[in-house]
Amino acid sequence: MALILEGKSVAQAVREEVRAEVAELTRRGIIPRLQVALVGDNPASQSYVRGKEKACAEVGIASDTARLPATTTQDELLELVRRWNQDPKTHAILVQLPLPGQIDPCAILAALDPRKDVDGLSPFNLGRIISGEPWFYPATPSGILEIMRRHGIIYAGRHVVIVGRSELVGKPLANMLLQKRETGSATVTVCHSQTPDIGAFTRQADILVAAVGKPGLITAEMVKHGVVVIDVGINRIAEGTGTKLVGDVDFPAVSRVASAITPVPGGVGLMTVAMLLKNTVKAAKINSM
Repeated sequence: MALILEGKSVAQAVREEVRAEVAELTRRGIIPRLQVALVGDNPASQSYVRGKEKACAEVGIASDTARLPATTTQDELLELVRRWNQDPKTHAILVQLPLPGQIDPCAILAALDPRKDVDGLSPFNLGRIISGEPWFYPATPSGILEIMRRHGIIYAGRHVVIVGRSELVGKPLANMLLQKRETGSATVTVCHSQTPDIGAFTRQADILVAAVGKPGLITAEMVKHGVVVIDVGINRIAEGTGTKLVGDVDFPAVSRVASAITPVPGGVGLMTVAMLLKNTVKAAKINSM
């Protein structure tokens, strides 16, 4: 049976480290502050933002959320971002995605001050990931690497196959793993919806990352014995009269083949907010110099 790479203890350890850093900054008169823009009433986005607010409060980070109507225009949101960019008391900015159809997310992300872009999704930060020198790495890919590091999983010199090429996970993670440093130096293959016979690639993986949002996509027949599996998928499916959360991996079957695997829930998802908190503390240090 595979080692379960649970995220709870790792996320808690990161939060405790953040809490200590926040306390030290507060003693120096610096209170890290995160500003969040939430446009519309998407239930998932509202839930995510409430979770971020609670997490900030628990570690001593000040957070404010601008809850804007779904009719907010692109210019109105851009103006809010500009105000936050210029506000010296605002150390970190997060625009919750997705945005309503009348707003171009690329325009909003491009307007963010990269020194305050704690989601690491501005063109500047995404571009600088290639050179290994962004202000911030995106939270979910950072969480993936952190959960592996703290469980003693080495990826330098190993073949990592990523299923999914999103800007949130697949693309940044691939570039982070390629960096010529301790937290990189992997051989990376990226598969996506146009890849023929994905299983031909996933069976070669020493480490497999599934991040596509398709429940049960990765089956036991698609992995080799001893693989490390990182399941980023969060999918809600029907079960009886209710629903349950599952990942992109057939957990019961794959866990009998893999050497280590993250569960859903309880795995990578818990790391995302923890790494956002870590980025916010870093932003407070950068923007208080």
